[in-house]
Amino acid sequence: MAPDGQILPPNTYDAEPIPEAARAEIDRLLSSGDLFRYTAAKDAPVALLEEEFAALLGSRYALAVSSCSAALFLSLKALDLPRGARVLIPAFTFAAVPSAIVHADCTPVLVEVGENYRIDLEDFAAKLPDASAVMISHMRGHTSDMDRIMELADAAGIPVIEDAAHSLGTVWGGRNIGTIGKVGCFSFQSYKLVNAGEGGILVTDDPEIAARAVIMSGAYEENWKKHPGFQNSFCHWQNRLPLYNLRMQNLSAAVIRPQLPEIARRVADGRRNHDYMASLLNGSGLLSVPAALPPEERAPDSIQFNLSGDWTDAQALAFQRAAKQRGVSVQVFGLSEGNARAFWNWQFLGQTPDLPRTRAMLMRACDVRLPARLTIPELDVMANALIGAARSARA
Repeated sequence: MAPDGQILPPNTYDAEPIPEAARAEIDRLLSSGDLFRYTAAKDAPVALLEEEFAALLGSRYALAVSSCSAALFLSLKALDLPRGARVLIPAFTFAAVPSAIVHADCTPVLVEVGENYRIDLEDFAAKLPDASAVMISHMRGHTSDMDRIMELADAAGIPVIEDAAHSLGTVWGGRNIGTIGKVGCFSFQSYKLVNAGEGGILVTDDPEIAARAVIMSGAYEENWKKHPGFQNSFCHWQNRLPLYNLRMQNLSAAVIRPQLPEIARRVADGRRNHDYMASLLNGSGLLSVPAALPPEERAPDSIQFNLSGDWTDAQALAFQRAAKQRGVSVQVFGLSEGNARAFWNWQFLGQTPDLPRTRAMLMRACDVRLPARLTIPELDVMANALIGAARSARA
């Protein structure tokens, strides 16, 4: 707040404070030096996190790892796909998703995405017969039609991995996102709903996938015995699979665990903020926020909107600059230099495909962080800044 009482645009990159309970556990771990997940015979913080997260999602197994990218990679390796296997992904995702596929010696196949940020089901169905797996990114918390995706994939016998990095707390048709496909992967990076700086976790109901992922995550020698529930599978895979050493360490788990009870409140606050901001932007006539699909109960940590009507690139860039001058950081995905969410910047894939629908969307789709901690007066300031910037750019 300014000295004159005026509410200033908030810093949307600040996270919520870490709960006090985490500090006591961190002090205990630092005093003991007990940071490695396999030092204790049982009840290590990482093991407790896995147990609690699986219960929270309603999954049979959970494996905590160093990042969501590591979880995606391990999911692919645990599926035992052949080298070069084609994996379908939405063309609107973060560069880490195709990178995980490349690391797993597979081939990313990009599928068109529409103006509502969801996968184009016609293009998906056309490319599915040549695929060995599907990796659906619920990008920025926007859920594609999981009913239709699972119907098509199940009929073809093709496994689905959910990249739910932005979707912890989202529900689709009464089911937790991340539990609909064969494997679900989540992120604890600082800009996500639960913040550990870095970290990830995968969930599955499949004991063989879980066993293979645990071994490859770095459960060497007989450390797999500290993962309860499927000793026979572990014994079978020990020394038969490579170790990638992608383990989570105890300090990260100590930061994450006290935040799990906060998830429901953060989801409710984040949804309130998103829907309130969406109503303001949609009323401007210049900016439009796509609606949720009917089965979807979102858990947003940011807001995305399109520049409505016929905007030039110059006007879109002027809007980006004008918003920043008003104190709100906004990026137009396709016009932000080197943006890791614009598929044509993924030069490590070689020649990128021609995806005109996704390209057109990215050239006018905007992204603003919207953490759950924001207040309604702060949202009003942000919305006024964005609408004012849009009017200025169009003028």
